[in-house]
Amino acid sequence: MEKQTDREIRCSSTAAAYGRVLFGLGIPEEAVDKTRRILAEVPQLEDIFKNPTIPQKKKLSVIDRVFPEEMRNFLKTVCKYRRTDLMDEIFSAYDRYRDEQGKVLHAVLKCTTPPGEEQKAGMEAFLCRKYGAREAQISVCTDETLLGGFVLRVGSDEYDWSMKGRLDRLEQRLTWR
Repeated sequence: MEKQTDREIRCSSTAAAYGRVLFGLGIPEEAVDKTRRILAEVPQLEDIFKNPTIPQKKKLSVIDRVFPEEMRNFLKTVCKYRRTDLMDEIFSAYDRYRDEQGKVLHAVLKCTTPPGEEQKAGMEAFLCRKYGAREAQISVCTDETLLGGFVLRVGSDEYDWSMKGRLDRLEQRLTWR
C-alpha cells in the first residue's frame, strides 16, 4: 500500500471539507450534477481556472456565464482560494457525505450468477436492518472462481456464503487438527 504524502493528505482533507460545505448549502442535486457534467465535458474550463495569468475577474465572468446560478457562489469561492484542481475530489466527497447523511449504504455482491430481483431486494432489506440505512445500493459483479454462492461486502464487513469460502474454511478446520 502506497503511503500518502502530506500534500495528498491536505488536499484530501480540503476536498472533504469543501464537499461537506457544498452539501450543507442545500444546492439542488441537479445543479451539482450539471456543474460536474460541464466540467467533465469542457476540460478547457479547468485550464482557465488554474492559469495564474488569467485575471480573477475574467474567471468569475466565465463562472457567471457557464454554470447554474445555484453553483456560482460556491465555484467563485473555490476559484478564489485556488482549489479548482480539487473539483473531482470535492464532488466525490460531496457524494459520500450526501449518501452518509441520507443513510445510503453501498455494497458489492460477488456471485457466479446475478441474483433475481426478489433475492437482491432481500439482501438490500437485510443490509438496511443490519446497518440502520434508509437505502442500500448493491453493485453486482460475477466471479466464477467462487464456484457458487456469493460474497457480500459492505465497507470492511464481508459475508462469505460462496462454495469456495466454505471449502477454504473446511480445509482450514481439517488442517488445524
